[in-house]
Amino acid sequence: MITRAKTILYSFLFFAILSYHSSAQVTTYDQKKLDSLGVTQAQIDHLGITDINHLSAASKRALKWPVDLGNEWFIQFSNLKPLKGDLAYEEGVVRRDPSAVIKENGKYYVWYSKSTGPTQGFGGDVENDKVFPWDRCDIWYATSADGETWKEEGLAVPRGKAGAYDDRSVFTVEIMKHEDQYYLSYQTVKSPYTVRVKNQIGLAWSNSPNGPWTKSKEPILSPADNGIWKGEEQDRFAVERKGDFDSHKVHDPCIIPFDGKFYLYYKGEQMGEEITFGGRQIRHGLAIADKPEGPYIKSPYNPISNSGHEICVWPYNGGVAALITTDGPEKNTIQWAPDGINFEIMSVIPGVSAHAIGLNRTIDNEKEPTEILRWGLSHVYNSWDYQSIMSFTSERKTQHRAKGE
Repeated sequence: MITRAKTILYSFLFFAILSYHSSAQVTTYDQKKLDSLGVTQAQIDHLGITDINHLSAASKRALKWPVDLGNEWFIQFSNLKPLKGDLAYEEGVVRRDPSAVIKENGKYYVWYSKSTGPTQGFGGDVENDKVFPWDRCDIWYATSADGETWKEEGLAVPRGKAGAYDDRSVFTVEIMKHEDQYYLSYQTVKSPYTVRVKNQIGLAWSNSPNGPWTKSKEPILSPADNGIWKGEEQDRFAVERKGDFDSHKVHDPCIIPFDGKFYLYYKGEQMGEEITFGGRQIRHGLAIADKPEGPYIKSPYNPISNSGHEICVWPYNGGVAALITTDGPEKNTIQWAPDGINFEIMSVIPGVSAHAIGLNRTIDNEKEPTEILRWGLSHVYNSWDYQSIMSFTSERKTQHRAKGE
């Protein structure tokens, strides 16, 4: 049984502790000390730093963050949703790398890579086998009234004739409309498809989204020609000199009108590509032209990103925004550059379920920074051999609440 004396003692201790916490104050530092560190009292309070005289490496990094981190750019992606109609998964068929979605004549349009049959890889006859799902592809297109049920309309851009720079595969396509003209930019491979083959970028244009399409006679962009392979064996990791970040392949093109010119964003792969602490050594580049057909001149600031995979860019607030995914130390970030070149991280987001994103370019992308990511298309690996196109959604995330709160 608790005695009266113990009750009085416990009551005294309770009120003493309560009194202590009620009177406890947040440590306030003198202005000279704060100025010497280049921080404010508000930053210290916001970050919950215990003692500015003993800063961990993490706290030092945090103090370099912008004062107002905000949440305008922070989003969360949903799970992918299957499409209906002709773009539903079909065994034996590859449909992947959807372009952006545009709306013409009351219908949504999308273009994509299409091939058939399984993948044999590089272990067999590369002259006749299919080495990747995106090998032996042509570019097809489909339309939809609602963005959910799609009708495959047919072939848009085929592979070139034997001997042409695009005779093996044309794939990973993107659409741009400018002054009532339509432009498709895409990757190309010339046969044979070996591990050292150098991918290039082609272009086709038409005055109708239904074609016919006129293809560029030559690539509009090629890899840098300053790497040196080591030996004659087909080993893409054996190099004497790696060369520029895009010395092996230029991939995933996307052209957008910007600042009175045409900005071609692309993924670069380097000869002797390595794995780093962020994954594959993938970076993005930029080439600029005065007109859509080119010539495109690579930016002297390349690479403009040290991370990423497929290109996903959109105009916003007088600059260019980019979703960076999959590879590199800055993967799973949304970035923005007022000049389209010098990108800064605007948010770090949870893992991205969507891949090879086809943006919905029919919306008002100036409404808010990530409005263009609310709905779009992606592809999914149903198996290594076969992929299909699906849809994604996202939402802004501004608070974290418990269930029922």
